[in-house]
Amino acid sequence: MGYDSSATRARLLEAAHEEFVAHGLAGARVERIAKNAPANKQAIYAYFGSKDALFDAVLEARVRVLADVVPFTPDDLATYAGALFDAFVADPDLIRLTQWKTLERPEASTAELEAHLSKAQAVADAHGTDLETGMDALMIALAAAQAWLFTPPAIRNPTDDDETARLKRHRAAVVASVDALAGRLMPGD
Repeated sequence: MGYDSSATRARLLEAAHEEFVAHGLAGARVERIAKNAPANKQAIYAYFGSKDALFDAVLEARVRVLADVVPFTPDDLATYAGALFDAFVADPDLIRLTQWKTLERPEASTAELEAHLSKAQAVADAHGTDLETGMDALMIALAAAQAWLFTPPAIRNPTDDDETARLKRHRAAVVASVDALAGRLMPGD
């Protein structure tokens, strides 16, 4: 049986995802990633070049999955925010990974900047407004979709309600908030 480099790369990405979610970029250890892959440390450098580049690859892969799961609807940001909320509930590690990225690497990559500018321009075009207003509306939708999940569980559920009912209420609040706030920014909405 031959060596499967694509399988090794996939195992490294999965092990790195778990490591970065748990420890962030600074706290992640290449040795643990290799051990959990299982692979040798040199494979990380051969495939990715550095721990930083591996972190970037994990982020890119997870964001790509999110983009595939949640279709972008620039003409209906409230629906988009609700779908994002659902995706974040289904994969809370994505929120944690995003928090680590924001804390440890607050600058935007070229790809990240281009993606946000493209989406903001699509929002602006869909609503007949300018790029800055489109970006404001997009950021409101993104922030609202994540807000409850950034909040400690005891605060977001002070009455200890049933989780399914609570998530349904939170989702409805996200959708209504984005509809109201983003809609106020857009002329004619």
